[in-house]
Amino acid sequence: MTEHDSSGLENSLGYCFKNKKILTEAITHRSFFHENPDRADAYNERLEFLGDSVLGLVIVEYLFLLDSRLTESVMAKMKSYLVKEAVISEVSTSLSIGNYLRLGKGEEATGGRKKKSLLADAIEAVLGAVYMDGGFEAAREVILRLFRRRINDIVSSGEFHDFKTDLQEKTQLLFGTIPEYKTIREEGEEHRKVFTVEALILGERYGTGSGKSKKEAETLAAKEALGRLK
Repeated sequence: MTEHDSSGLENSLGYCFKNKKILTEAITHRSFFHENPDRADAYNERLEFLGDSVLGLVIVEYLFLLDSRLTESVMAKMKSYLVKEAVISEVSTSLSIGNYLRLGKGEEATGGRKKKSLLADAIEAVLGAVYMDGGFEAAREVILRLFRRRINDIVSSGEFHDFKTDLQEKTQLLFGTIPEYKTIREEGEEHRKVFTVEALILGERYGTGSGKSKKEAETLAAKEALGRLK
């Protein structure tokens, strides 16, 4: 990866690295490192670990200063929602980080550039790299540029619960199993479909939801199932 290749990512981040090597490390997956020892000095897992902590701190600080009425437990739930893989991978996708990843042949062949887990890990590593290259203020600026709208949206809407994860945890505790989701209906034209999904626990229907995607329908079914369990 050349400095010219990384400029697009830097433009998307709104941050120009003084040390280009640390950015290269941040987008280097361990598969590339092991397959190309002569082309990589390190891979991104240490930076990912660092970036995860920096991201969490910036989000909590922002929430803390945003509204004094937010309790510790509410801030914890909001932070947990914002740093989950699904949200972080969306941020990564918006930056097209997948295009910049240095992957080994195996990861490349199995669609690594689109794997949510790899994308989430990569954005955390890049944030860790920003912190190491420019300090906390630079990292905060980049993180808030990427996450501020999402943070404000969940604060104003109150929709920060991961109903599917909550349901899975509750069913494991109560029944020793995890829920299943069954699509029972698809309606409408191809580009305007509405999906209806059931949430099943031990084969019994506990919730039903409809949405423009299976994910949305499953989320609503999980929400209904949680209400029934309570």
